[in-house]
Amino acid sequence: MRRTASPPASALVAAALLAGCGGAAPAFNEADPLDAKVSGEAALGHVAALVAFGPRPAGSEALEESRRYIEEQLASTGWSVRRQTFTAKTPRGPVEFVNLRVRFGERGWEGRVEGLLCSHYDTKLYEKFEFVGANDGGSSTGLLIELARVLAERPAAASRIELVFFDGEEAFGTNITGKDGLYGSRHYAAEWLARPPRERPRWGVLLDMVGDADLNLHAAVRIPRQSLRDLAEARAKGAYAVDVAAVEESLQAMSRHLLETADELGVRRHVGISPDYIVDDHIPLNVVAGIPTINLIDFDYAPWHTPGDTLDKLSSESLAISGRVALRLVEKHLLPARR
Repeated sequence: MRRTASPPASALVAAALLAGCGGAAPAFNEADPLDAKVSGEAALGHVAALVAFGPRPAGSEALEESRRYIEEQLASTGWSVRRQTFTAKTPRGPVEFVNLRVRFGERGWEGRVEGLLCSHYDTKLYEKFEFVGANDGGSSTGLLIELARVLAERPAAASRIELVFFDGEEAFGTNITGKDGLYGSRHYAAEWLARPPRERPRWGVLLDMVGDADLNLHAAVRIPRQSLRDLAEARAKGAYAVDVAAVEESLQAMSRHLLETADELGVRRHVGISPDYIVDDHIPLNVVAGIPTINLIDFDYAPWHTPGDTLDKLSSESLAISGRVALRLVEKHLLPARR
């Protein structure tokens, strides 16, 4: 479960996005935007393939089948996949998790990337009923595979992005807590924290629950109060802590660009900004690694974490809208931004 709460009362000051590395940024071509190539039908086909594996909780054979499927699909369009394997303590004992890090071609690993496109691909473990997670885990994973296909048609853009499929987003207990859930993104963020800030990606876009036939995306851009308190305490003790003010400023700028994008595409009725925070894989990226990451999620979904989260609740149109919004935001507003 992703917890929500009211944001701080004080308004955040909007500012420009954190900047990127040198070199010419890919120019956005209004007459030939990448997002126009997104196929909701293809994305839904990938979701159907994943759902056919059945429940896919962390550590399961079905999740390994999902990994192989993702790897095969991405390799077929020129992407290079590396497994980030680690073991973490959980309420059910030690569990091995596997994040999938993806860059365009083998040479993609030689330099740095500017941004991240992310999804979790596991489903929550339930023992009393079958949970196939068509929307929660399936929709964003299937869509990210489709976005990879589209990006591959424009190597200048693809080479600047790392795709990440997180394992272990779901908690083994009822709710995500400080010690349960977000296993993959916590580990991944900690790896970036070990690198100098100038080497880290400067933005991220996380997708989660993006296929509901009644699409109502509300981007999560707020940082939980507890995370803010933890960072302040760490800084007061002389420990390293990310510049959360800069992260918040960048998130506000991304929010404005997101709404502009939705207006441009004529889908504003499907896209808004959440007034509350949502605990999801973007939180470790924001507060641990200092990578400003926006979460595109439709949390207004009645079958969430129930046996009813099945393929018939999704639509190819919703997947296309989510994909087009995400890719237009990236291509037009995030990739071209400079220092």
